Amino acid sequence: MGIIYSIVNQKGGVGKTTTAINLGSYLSLLNMKVLLIDMDPQGNATSGVGIDPGKIDKNVYDIIINDEKITNVIYPTPFENLHLIPSTQDLSGSEVELVNYDKREFRLKSFIEQIQDLYDYFIIDCPPSLGLLTLNSLVASEKTLIPVQCEYFALEGLSHLLNTLDLVKNSFNPLLNISGIVLTMYDKRTLLNRQVVDEAKTHFGDKVFDTIIPRSIRLTEAPSHGLPIALYNPRSNGAKAYHRLAKEVLSFDNI
Repeated sequence: MGIIYSIVNQKGGVGKTTTAINLGSYLSLLNMKVLLIDMDPQGNATSGVGIDPGKIDKNVYDIIINDEKITNVIYPTPFENLHLIPSTQDLSGSEVELVNYDKREFRLKSFIEQIQDLYDYFIIDCPPSLGLLTLNSLVASEKTLIPVQCEYFALEGLSHLLNTLDLVKNSFNPLLNISGIVLTMYDKRTLLNRQVVDEAKTHFGDKVFDTIIPRSIRLTEAPSHGLPIALYNPRSNGAKAYHRLAKEVLSFDNI
């Protein structure tokens, strides 16, 4: 049975999609079979692994709204062990449509369960909000991974997110656990960044992953080329950091 992770943060611009793409790709390079599920209507995880949203016949919208068979919506990526369920702008109206469904919070979960034996990891890239799409992702997941930018206000928003995750756990998914917090966009030259790291470790202890993702021009450039960092610039500091993170996740999951 594959392990299901939601990459979640209601705040945008924290490296959430970057983490979903690159964690997924490095897990696949470590011989894990990975399914990346793009639940963000912006479709950045889709284009970030080189899939053109304009050339997609079916996407995650067709699964959760139209009951499309999930195996019909799985696409290959440049990595042999990494597959994708893509997103397009179709998804942007789905939260309104989902309101009319019974058990609307469980739509994604019911489809993933049909293929949970086919993959070692499911990595769900959530939208930067706490609406029904994110709720579907969290209800389907066993674990959450929270990217947090090394900035002053980031930790303030984190406490709100953790309260929301507790609410989801108590109301919908008792199996949901916080796997860890990944500190992103770290610049060791700035005192503030170092203080945020110290504060995060003081408040959240072993929930903070040892691996810290540095601020990296190469990580920023890679999505515009439709490439994960492992293909765009595997020797960059950002690539090495996500490789370490993937190994840390495997160690955390005892794989």
